[in-house]
Amino acid sequence: MNHFQFLKQMLILPVKAILIAIFTPYKTIKMKKLLILCCAFVITVACKEEPKDYVTLSGKITDKNSDSLVVRTRGYSKAITVNNDGIFKDTLKVETGQYFLYDGSESTPIFLKNGFDLNVTVDTKSFDESVKYSGEGAEHSNFLAEKALLQEKLLNMDELSKLDKVGLETKMDNIKNELTKFYDTNSNIDTSITNKGKNEIEPMLNFYNKYLGESIALKEELPKGSPSPVFENYENIDGTTTSLSDLKGKFTYVDVWATWCGPCKAEIPSLKALEKEYHGKNIQFVSLSIDDDRSHGGSWDKARENWKAMVTDKELGGIQLFAPKGWQSQFVQDYKIKGIPRFLLIDPNGNVVSPDAPRPSSDSIKELFTELNI
Repeated sequence: MNHFQFLKQMLILPVKAILIAIFTPYKTIKMKKLLILCCAFVITVACKEEPKDYVTLSGKITDKNSDSLVVRTRGYSKAITVNNDGIFKDTLKVETGQYFLYDGSESTPIFLKNGFDLNVTVDTKSFDESVKYSGEGAEHSNFLAEKALLQEKLLNMDELSKLDKVGLETKMDNIKNELTKFYDTNSNIDTSITNKGKNEIEPMLNFYNKYLGESIALKEELPKGSPSPVFENYENIDGTTTSLSDLKGKFTYVDVWATWCGPCKAEIPSLKALEKEYHGKNIQFVSLSIDDDRSHGGSWDKARENWKAMVTDKELGGIQLFAPKGWQSQFVQDYKIKGIPRFLLIDPNGNVVSPDAPRPSSDSIKELFTELNI
């Protein structure tokens, strides 16, 4: 038997047989050395650790919003317990791909693949800005977090809404180029992330372009200084009626909303804070509900009951009005309101300041009030 044949045979022997063979006399020292090397090789292969078929996810949440985190994507959800000190650790078996890590209503994107060992730290006081990943596979999730911040910066609705049609087209081209460059310069990131991101750029910008284009067209149809559409004798929460003409003499900030509208309700805390800050100044706050029969089981009475109940439950201030025909009310139609919440600003003379004013949660609303010396 030559050395090659002997080596081939030894590689398929059980480890026990190889160990016995080591101590069997051979004719040459050379053969014994070869046998020991074969044994070492087989033992190394046998003891080699199998790759993990799960993700290890650990980290710390500062000022946590809840007692558990949730890793979620379509068709998958897993809760991870968070200790009182904000520390957590768990393992997950996943399909490779993008997920979201939720802490209450806050979330951050995360890329998971079995075998990864990820650690994440986040401070809820500045959630998106503070998210940091470390460990094996961290570069992909850090990329997703950076992407989210970049898109938020580029798609600043307050700034984009100030542009005219030509300016918006130019800005959208610049945003497309910047996002494409961002994906192309991160060649070490999993291609499923970068390819998906690049494919989403065009549809995303088309959506924003259409939405902002409608806002621009609205400002052209209802320019600043033009007479505002009016409403007459709309039902007040106390049973009286109010017309827009009754509100002349002060600026009027109108919140068009409905009880079933999640984004509308999300603005309530900011609206309350704004009302409190500007109490006694040259402005009044009107909330106009467009709840109707279609959104309340076919009953206008139910729509009114639900409206009154929420005004009471949420302790809403300002002037609370109910549009008589919901979406079909003339004032709503004249302002071309197709989605809510929508905010309007009217001057003391009853003229339009903005047919699509900044939301209460936006920093630019106070800037606008300051410009108007409110």
